[in-house]
Amino acid sequence: MFALPLRLSGPIGRSGARRPTPSPGMERGTLGAPLDRPADYAAVYRVVRAAVRSVLGVERPGLGLALSNLPPQLGAYWQVTGNLIVLNETLVEAMRSEARSSLELNSFVFVVLAHEYLHALGYLDEAAVRKVTAQVARGAFGAEHPATRMAEGNLWQMYPFLAYAPPGDGRRFRVVRGFDLSSSESYIR
Repeated sequence: MFALPLRLSGPIGRSGARRPTPSPGMERGTLGAPLDRPADYAAVYRVVRAAVRSVLGVERPGLGLALSNLPPQLGAYWQVTGNLIVLNETLVEAMRSEARSSLELNSFVFVVLAHEYLHALGYLDEAAVRKVTAQVARGAFGAEHPATRMAEGNLWQMYPFLAYAPPGDGRRFRVVRGFDLSSSESYIR
């Protein structure tokens, strides 16, 4: 048995990472454009990866997404050393029914996925990952973007109806197919 070295404020094993250039069409000013229109989980996740790469200069390919009926106080989770983010589908559906726009819904999904993606990059301390999520949103979209306001605030205070989403126990679990195809499109068809 071995112990995983935990760094609470930064990513695991990422000292001196070179800042890659943004993907074509994902330059700093247009990062949030896909959030303005209806988007699936994979499209929002591509924005998450591009925003984190643009602001922090790090990324991790090969993560998957599953949807589950989790308790309403839990937006999502990522198991340490795992490769699957589990998103609370009940909360997303509650937000979908109350959101005033695609931008608001997609910003919510962005913040939850970005938080878990940062965990997968090695940011393990909850307080630290909340700050870094807000830093990424602000750096990618600016101070007035809904994702920035959500990341800097408390989702359950901003959207009190989330606390009343139907409770779940995590027994229902569905893997989202084709979630991070950009990591495997050159060798998996």
